[in-house]
Amino acid sequence: MKTIKGPAIFLAQFAGDEAPFNSLDAIGEWASKLGFKGVQIPSWDGRLIDLAKAADSKDYCDEIKGTLAKHGVQVTELSTHLQGQLVAVHPAYDEMFDGFAAESVRGNPPARQAWAVDQMMMAAKASQNLGLTDHVTFSGALAWPYIYPWPQRPDGLIETAFFELAKRWLPILDAFDDAGVNVCYEIHPGEDLHDGITFEMFLEQVNNHTRCNILYDPSHFVLQQLDHLGFIDEYSDRIKMFHVKDAEFNSSPKQGVYSGYQPWVDRAGRFRSLGDGQVDFKGIFSKLAALDFDGWAVLEWECCLKHPEDGAREGAQFISDHIIRVTEKAFDDFADGGADEAANRRILGID
Repeated sequence: MKTIKGPAIFLAQFAGDEAPFNSLDAIGEWASKLGFKGVQIPSWDGRLIDLAKAADSKDYCDEIKGTLAKHGVQVTELSTHLQGQLVAVHPAYDEMFDGFAAESVRGNPPARQAWAVDQMMMAAKASQNLGLTDHVTFSGALAWPYIYPWPQRPDGLIETAFFELAKRWLPILDAFDDAGVNVCYEIHPGEDLHDGITFEMFLEQVNNHTRCNILYDPSHFVLQQLDHLGFIDEYSDRIKMFHVKDAEFNSSPKQGVYSGYQPWVDRAGRFRSLGDGQVDFKGIFSKLAALDFDGWAVLEWECCLKHPEDGAREGAQFISDHIIRVTEKAFDDFADGGADEAANRRILGID
């Protein structure tokens, strides 16, 4: 068995224009003082990384690693959530997602998609230059507006959407394969890959590509009322990354999983800081330890109530307390009397 690495923290929700959140050096020192050993870097945030430079220069990537290493911190993975979202955008969301892209391609969906694909290709090279083995992204979505089967969907609509989604992602998956890096899709509402079945549908369309994998985030399963422990059993061979994020679902006579267009604080399902929600983290960490999960436990802070810096401080300790240092011996080794094949045959009464 293997001990999960961590704690680490996803920096997307913390990066900002004020110190210590406005540079990789400063935010690395901040994370280290809280007890984090790794940081997951949002590749779109120029305050923390220049993605094009990282894709082109191993020396620059060595500088990134050195900047963090002096604080006792390392890069766990890069993230392209925003760019991955733009690989596939339904026209209904064009204007809302335009802000994720470079200004030069906004208002031009084909150019925006080409930009997103180029960003993904750079992320593959940057991950390789940083010596990383896993990468997190969103899948984007073409079928999401039709998630509810009313009005009745035309025959073949969903199949066509997933065929097209796979067509767009296959060259990216191949590029990551060349770089020796797994693409880990965050299973997330709003993406065409939002539960186990939709992941399987996509996996089939990309011909069971070895680089097509999962970032496991149990909070999204609580909000969808999925079995977040059983999910690990079903997809353990594809789970390569782990966001440690809590959530709660408060059943109500007035709202369910769709939550009636309410703001986060008033929704039946809402994200919480670690330990304040309903996720069974003891069960999760136990399962991942038993399954030899070889990745990082990365805090993603998203809470509708608690201050982010409190969530980060408490989260570092929470993850440390839940990581199981796996044993190298069996608890009953003291009673091992030793045996050989002849003894075994005598015990079983075999001539």
